[in-house]
Amino acid sequence: MSPFTGSAARTSDWRHLRCAVADGVATVTLARPGKLNALTFGAYADLRDLLAELSRERTVRALVLAGEGRGFCSGGDVDEIIGATLAMDTASLLDFNRMTGQVVRAIRECPFPVVAAVHGVAAGAGAVLALAADFRVADPSARFAFLFTRVGLSGGDMGAAYLLPRVVGLGHATRLLMLGESVRAAEAERIGLISLLTDEDSADEAAHELARRLAEGPALAYAQTKALLTAELDMPLAAAVELDAATQALLMNGEDYAEFHAAFSEKRAPKWQGR
Repeated sequence: MSPFTGSAARTSDWRHLRCAVADGVATVTLARPGKLNALTFGAYADLRDLLAELSRERTVRALVLAGEGRGFCSGGDVDEIIGATLAMDTASLLDFNRMTGQVVRAIRECPFPVVAAVHGVAAGAGAVLALAADFRVADPSARFAFLFTRVGLSGGDMGAAYLLPRVVGLGHATRLLMLGESVRAAEAERIGLISLLTDEDSADEAAHELARRLAEGPALAYAQTKALLTAELDMPLAAAVELDAATQALLMNGEDYAEFHAAFSEKRAPKWQGR
């Protein structure tokens, strides 16, 4: 995402979530614990806009997405979203559904790794937010449920039918999206939906530990790796190999590549600059 901005000032107050940044790690917390962090129109919009701002500023090198209280995120608020959408016309519904998809695109396209810290329920849109992250760190209480067919909608919501088969395979994705069954942590780890399974109540700590490790690493190399993972999902091999070659040629002109060689020669740890 381009770092250039127009007239709009940086947002000083996010009303529908919490955001804190320390040592290059942003912690974004869904903060409606009384409703299992159910998403509202405002929460979706804040997530979309926050990720865009952080991407432009280039000060964040890793992001942890977490949920306050007993669970990660129970999906869209039944009253504030599902009830409200029943009164919308087709144009408004399309605007809403495009916005939810923009959140997923923002997670996939931001130039820093996103780590979802999952405990308790990750259901509906909450499951897709976790799915869109680069890493899913979860404790044994975690359970994922793609509930869209259970409310009479397509299981392919917010890019789920694109992302889930690429993470767990077509067979598992078909079962999860068609039936909307809850998948507990042990099975989620077995099929590849969880990147790291932690001890009880340790998901947040482990997610931040991973984010700090990423933040201390070669940020530009991570950003380009993430971009290639997304871009090459639908490319033929020849195009993917050519894109890899062009990317490596650019990075080989970078400061981090030269820094690695200097550090290796001087028998010290590299001092990554993200350039």
